[in-house]
Amino acid sequence: MLKIWSMKKEQQKQENADAAGGKKKKVTAAQLRVQKDLSELSLGTTMKTEFPDPDDILNFILEIKPDEGVYTGGKFTFTFNMSSNYPHEPPKVRCQQKIYHPNIDLEGKVCLNILREDWKPVLNLNAVIVGMQFLFLEPNASDPLNKEAAEDLRASREAFRRNVRTSMAGGSVRGTSYDNVMISQSRR
Repeated sequence: MLKIWSMKKEQQKQENADAAGGKKKKVTAAQLRVQKDLSELSLGTTMKTEFPDPDDILNFILEIKPDEGVYTGGKFTFTFNMSSNYPHEPPKVRCQQKIYHPNIDLEGKVCLNILREDWKPVLNLNAVIVGMQFLFLEPNASDPLNKEAAEDLRASREAFRRNVRTSMAGGSVRGTSYDNVMISQSRR
């Protein structure tokens, strides 16, 4: 909370200084909330954030490198885009790779209930990131975006595991080619 107030005071100082110079840059409520959410993030060693434009905290990249589950050894990047209505609207999250996953479609859309109907302004970026990480540990076949992957998961975990491995290596599953997301052991 103190950080928000200090940001607000700093903003006021900057506005006063900029008023004399004729330019004005205001920190929005969404930026303040994202700043707070980011300061409270507790990312493990399997995740990291990157800000392509350091002046734009409403848009960033999350990289996940699962170290357990069927997606172990992969490297997945997601773009996070928050509107000026954040936290009243959930962030828009997209996977940058084409992956074989019941909850991520071939266009990168992510099926996570808190990114849709269960979103509430009290939720934060940490909740979304934990949910994303959980999708790699326990894919959910009961609420799929990729129905073929969900069917495979329901029918045979072993067949699903083989298809995930094939797809992560850049192979083809059921006629669809996937991105190679495997990372070498030395780069983990």
